[in-house]
Amino acid sequence: MPEIAEALPKYLQIAQYLRDQILRGDLRPGEEVPSERQLAADWNVSRPTSARALEALRHQGLVEKRQGSGTYVRDQQVHRRARERYGRARQTGRIYGPGEYAVIASAGYAEAPGHVAEALELGKERGAVQRRRVTNSADGPVETSTSWFPAELGRRAPRLLEPERIREGTVLYVEETTGRRGSYGEDRVCARLATREEGDELGLEPPAAVLVVHHVVYDLQDRPLEFAEAVYPPGRWAFEQGYPLG
Repeated sequence: MPEIAEALPKYLQIAQYLRDQILRGDLRPGEEVPSERQLAADWNVSRPTSARALEALRHQGLVEKRQGSGTYVRDQQVHRRARERYGRARQTGRIYGPGEYAVIASAGYAEAPGHVAEALELGKERGAVQRRRVTNSADGPVETSTSWFPAELGRRAPRLLEPERIREGTVLYVEETTGRRGSYGEDRVCARLATREEGDELGLEPPAAVLVVHHVVYDLQDRPLEFAEAVYPPGRWAFEQGYPLG
């Protein structure tokens, strides 16, 4: 039986345990997750606590409740590049693979746009840390992106303010300097025409369509740690999605 630790609220520990099973693939899209009653028995907690754990997973978009049936793992569209980079950083200490490197275009404090402030839960104070970069491979530029962090991280993780590469990646660096560990990410994807600046950075002739990803990293307490807007030229994107047949 899983054991409750004291570091996090019980419902978050249960939600994190199930989330890890989903992200590892132990619980696959379309499979039913344990019920409130089963979780309460397995973890020796109350029904309201187990219900809150499942609600946290629904809020993260990982599961869906089907009326009169149960709670099931949702089909997930996964941004492979983000997952691969985080995994590589934890294993090797380097965010980029062979042949890839980033050029930091700017870094420092800036006022966050409304959608960034909302994603980072900044409230009325929109001051934030901004890092803009262009990622290159042997074939040329493959991505231009801007990362935003809450302003207080600029004091606790000062390298975020320097226009120099952070070889282990910003999330791993923030984890090491602040103790806030990244737990999961959420991606929202859309397509639009590239701006003039993006077209210049990616070597595209206008008008050019690009894929845009709004990527949010959350810590173990479900607090937003980083918001990133990444822009990709055609042919630089891959989805993974599993689903049942029939």
